[in-house]
Amino acid sequence: MVLLLSSCGSKRKVAHGGRGTGRPITEGRGTAVLTDASDARGKVLNASKMDNYASLLGVDVRDLDNKQLYHFIDDWMGCPHQLGGTQKSGVDCSAFVSILFQQVYRKDLPRTSRDMGEQVKRKYERELKEGDLIFFSFGGKTIDHVGVYLRNNKFVHVSTRKGVIISNIKDSWYYKYFVRGGSPKI
Repeated sequence: MVLLLSSCGSKRKVAHGGRGTGRPITEGRGTAVLTDASDARGKVLNASKMDNYASLLGVDVRDLDNKQLYHFIDDWMGCPHQLGGTQKSGVDCSAFVSILFQQVYRKDLPRTSRDMGEQVKRKYERELKEGDLIFFSFGGKTIDHVGVYLRNNKFVHVSTRKGVIISNIKDSWYYKYFVRGGSPKI
């Protein structure tokens, strides 16, 4: 299998301290979910894995139908960013999304975020559903970052500084770069 390099928000390689094993971060009795979402700051996440995700996403744990998705995310949580990377030791945004779709949904996506952006059935923000793709343009007019929408404006992606993390699309820093979202046409 040959994988091509793709852009991922920033064209620089950023070291990620203390993470990258693909293992969740343990705090107290439970597992903490990495997030930089403003509405999650100070939120205590020390219950079971699925309860933590439900709390972060603002839903009842019974509403999390796709447990395989959250187990996948948890397995990759904190893995560092590496431009062109395809492993837990370093991964870029489009590789992470491609691997997620292959393992969770058994579907193949194009390799680059830009190509993925051309292969979606576009949706309004209010129509986004779990598993939809969301795209950003940090460097200008073209798409250069992709994430997977979860629930209530939260999405999982690979941050250049924090690695695999859950963020909030409505946080001003992300929202100003948001360009589109939709379901993959696959």
